[in-house]
Amino acid sequence: MQPKNDKKTIRAWAMFDWANSAYNLVITSTIFPAYYATITANGNNDKVKFFGGTFVNTALSDYALAAAYLVIALLLPILTSIADYRGNKKAFMQFFTLIGAISCGLLFFFDANHLELGVICFATAAIGYCGGFVFYNSYLPEIATLDMQDKVSAKGFTFGYIGSVLLQLICFAFVLSPKTFGITGQTAAQLSFLLVGLWWIGFAQIPFKVLPKGSPNVQVHNYNIIEGGFIELAKVFKKVKGMPLLKRFLPAFFFYSMGVQTVMLVATSFGAKELKLDKTQLITIILIIQLVAIVGANLMSRLSAKYGNVKVLITVVFFWVIACVLAYFIQTAMQFYTLAILVGLVMGGIQSLSRSTYSKYLPQNITDTASFFSFYDVTEKLAIVGGLFSFGFIEELSGSMRNSVLTLSGFFFLGLILLFSLLKAEKKGADSTDISAV
Repeated sequence: MQPKNDKKTIRAWAMFDWANSAYNLVITSTIFPAYYATITANGNNDKVKFFGGTFVNTALSDYALAAAYLVIALLLPILTSIADYRGNKKAFMQFFTLIGAISCGLLFFFDANHLELGVICFATAAIGYCGGFVFYNSYLPEIATLDMQDKVSAKGFTFGYIGSVLLQLICFAFVLSPKTFGITGQTAAQLSFLLVGLWWIGFAQIPFKVLPKGSPNVQVHNYNIIEGGFIELAKVFKKVKGMPLLKRFLPAFFFYSMGVQTVMLVATSFGAKELKLDKTQLITIILIIQLVAIVGANLMSRLSAKYGNVKVLITVVFFWVIACVLAYFIQTAMQFYTLAILVGLVMGGIQSLSRSTYSKYLPQNITDTASFFSFYDVTEKLAIVGGLFSFGFIEELSGSMRNSVLTLSGFFFLGLILLFSLLKAEKKGADSTDISAV
């Protein structure tokens, strides 16, 4: 077993974020949403046909992502059960990386005549991204001591933002000046999707070479692999009920994640449809968010060390409530730019701080970290399913994405109330590392 806080191991771990965050920026946030909206535009209602059904184009992409996250939420208990039994979590990281990278590469062939191919690959790329991330997250308590986990978690997100912005700038050059490279605008977008796949699988080889394969759970199990994962998940749930702080943190995390992740996934579509922003403006705004998020992730790490994780989370979630309300009213590109700076500042911070808060609330002597982080990720993925489905459904029902954004503020507000409950429990001196119920 490698010693904790090893700099080489931590850098290699963070490089996994560098590798796969390019997908998150190019595919879910910038070029793909703009490209998808352009080739599926169909008059005022933007209706498209998908396997015989008729959908609003942006609602269809929301539903596709929601379905992908639901699939991963159902698969993860089984996969992490296997990983815990055999101690091969790295093999699963490699498997999901392969799925994600190949799916991004296949998007090179996505055009108006191959809508089904594009939507399916968009969904399977999300499965690859999310599937790898749960095993990546579960390394955190193995590679960093309790006092270093906020800093290491922030380092991962920082690497992710820097790596994704670098590839985005390369893709940016292709998309904004395709004639310079002797290609068309459509080919430039498709080439960007291929580059994401190559970047993802290429840089992922660094953590795959350095990270340990994982420690097997030495306990003897008398059930099969399929049911074993869900049994382990139920055991984790039972343990969580005996942890005073963790059982309060997870519901809060669920509700504010419904908002955070949905905003991240629909921001570009919102700018394109509601504000009629062009491709250059959209990519610029998302780049601003990513760059500011680097500052935000490190700022939240420093603030949490001074004021405590929960107080900082309360402040950040409050900012999210305000951001969603402001988004309902904005009308101009400049207003959207200003809002992007606010969102970017709190986006990186809330993700990094949520992960490290969960890790710090876990008993520090547990061996089945994959199962505990499976529980964390299943919670997050189900939140995303609910958030994305609500967003798409309300848009189809009301005809406006603004109403969907306003709904997200309600999710953040519920998370805020629950965080205050957590803060009250902390002040009462509840012991988050109490393992009497484990």
